[in-house]
This record gives sequence, structure tokens and C-alpha cells, in this order.
Amino acid sequence: MGAVVLAGGLALLLSGAALAASSQTPVPVVDPTAKNLTPYMIKLRAFDACLVNQSGLLKTTREAVHTPCSCYANGTIESMTKDEIQAFRDTGYFNDSAREKALSFLDKCKLKRPF
Repeated sequence: MGAVVLAGGLALLLSGAALAASSQTPVPVVDPTAKNLTPYMIKLRAFDACLVNQSGLLKTTREAVHTPCSCYANGTIESMTKDEIQAFRDTGYFNDSAREKALSFLDKCKLKRPF
């Protein structure tokens, strides 16, 4: 149950971050649960959010996007700098430079951009 809530919460976080990048919409409130996350835990959040978002965007099952979402989460988090990881811990969101990396990995892993 916790993983479902976590995935749903992260899906909202990523959706909000994507909207903030493309509009004047204010970024949602800081996520206090992110402050002690390891890079591995951030990767799991990104993977879970990807499954939720991409299955909806592509109108398919989560199983169908498992491999591309794994590609996305691994690539994005592995490419993040220590500062980008810390920025995620501070806010629960990708900062601008990490967001660019995330968008790049959506493309590389053949996933749909959320906007």
C-alpha cells in the first residue's frame, strides 16, 4: 500500500514539475519525505512515477512500460550530480538541470513527454 501511495505522490510531483517547466504554474509544496532519500530510493520513486505516468499517457499497462521506465529511472538518477541529488532531497523535485536530464532520458528510452 505504501508503494502505491508513494508512486501516486511521485507521479503528482513529476507532473507538477513538468508543468512548472512549461507554464507559469507554481511548483507544488516541498516534499519533506525526500530529505533522507538515497540515490537508490530516488531511483525507485522515479521508476514508480514513470510506471504510473507512462501507462496513462500511452494508454497501456504498467508491465508494458516496465523496461523503458527502468531505462529512464536508471539513466536519469545515475546522471545526476551530487548537487542535483541534494536539490531533490531538499524539495522532492528535480531541479532545472536534473529535469533536462530526465527529459533527455524520456526521449532516449522511447517514452512520451508529459507535456
